[in-house]
Amino acid sequence: MQRYFVLPNAVEREQSRITITGDDVGHITKVMRSSIGDQLICCDSQAQCFLTEIMQMEKDQVGCRIIHELKEDRELPLQVTIAQGLPKGDKMELVIQKGTELGAHVFVPFISSRTIVQLDSKKEQKRIERWSKIAKEAAEQSHRSILPEISAVHSWKQLMNRSKDYDLALIAYENEKTSTIHAKLREFPNGIKRILIAIGPEGGFSEQEIEEATLHNFHPIMLGKRILRTETAGLYGLAALSYYYEQLEEGST
Repeated sequence: MQRYFVLPNAVEREQSRITITGDDVGHITKVMRSSIGDQLICCDSQAQCFLTEIMQMEKDQVGCRIIHELKEDRELPLQVTIAQGLPKGDKMELVIQKGTELGAHVFVPFISSRTIVQLDSKKEQKRIERWSKIAKEAAEQSHRSILPEISAVHSWKQLMNRSKDYDLALIAYENEKTSTIHAKLREFPNGIKRILIAIGPEGGFSEQEIEEATLHNFHPIMLGKRILRTETAGLYGLAALSYYYEQLEEGST
């Protein structure tokens, strides 16, 4: 069943009504060719999803009646932030699309010493709008209950300062030969709620950056025995976390 994310204020619980606006109106009417009486799922981006029935269709909005709230469990049991060194071309779009499918909660693009891409404020805003649209479409396709957040582009210093907001901060480093994601997770027997994984751009991180990151409580980790492309590394991390929390831990209970 088709799923759409709406703003929280679009949900009127007392009136049992949800109003869909924006580009989704055209998708419902022209692409899906939906009609009054058809059912669809609406999510408020805060993990609340509802089965609804179309009651009203206008040029700029679609009004839906809430049938009932859905009880879904599709999210990872921890909030994962992927900090991605800005890559060349459209690789960031791939990271956001597939990272959303794999359960990422936040994406933080950043600039480091080996970043090639340079964005001015106008280009940055357009890119973030584009990335947000990609995240929304991927979240709908993968039946997420939460719409991932796309942060503004961070400087290296800003990224370092974010580490204090997480239970565990990891940084992927090609010269790390022993420490893995699973090994670090086992150091927290009481569980982790928020985790940050930093991925370098095409040239990776310098030794100086790794030293600085370590001083800010980042833990260098290896991502398998092979050297991964920048657009693959974060997806590897998300897949490893999904396996650890959604298969290993569930299988042991």
